[in-house]
Amino acid sequence: MSLDSAPWISATRVWIPIGAALFTAALILSAVVVPELRLLHLLQAVIYVAVVILARRNSMWGIGAGITIAVFWNGLNLFVTHNMQRGAVAFWSLLQTGQLREPVPMMVMLGGIGHFVIIAGCLAALIDRRIKDKQFWKLIAGGVMALAYAALIFIVTGGPR
Repeated sequence: MSLDSAPWISATRVWIPIGAALFTAALILSAVVVPELRLLHLLQAVIYVAVVILARRNSMWGIGAGITIAVFWNGLNLFVTHNMQRGAVAFWSLLQTGQLREPVPMMVMLGGIGHFVIIAGCLAALIDRRIKDKQFWKLIAGGVMALAYAALIFIVTGGPR
């Protein structure tokens, strides 16, 4: 497959927005179920809007922010809180029993899937020939800025409860 082919272009033009949309859907559903998270989730969604806009402009800042925030969030929910695993168990229980017992971990799992899609799209964008300005300090700076923003909104809103 040529790097200029339509499937390759869609990897960077479609997959990052799809991943961001999945994560944003998880934020919205979670905010409906847990109203005290609404401000936090609204501010979190801003990161994904920025990642989509910057990635569409082939910006290393956006690619760095997308990879970093997705890896950080998934790492936290896979290895620290284990909410993604709880979400998989809750989803399996829903399929077996038809009863929705723990909706929030299922939303965390949906968000995690969205993040894996973002990571794949950002990695595809990194090897895209159309990005002429591949200065890796911009990749790192975008990631640092995304983490700083996430820390700031956690401080301002009190973080997840």
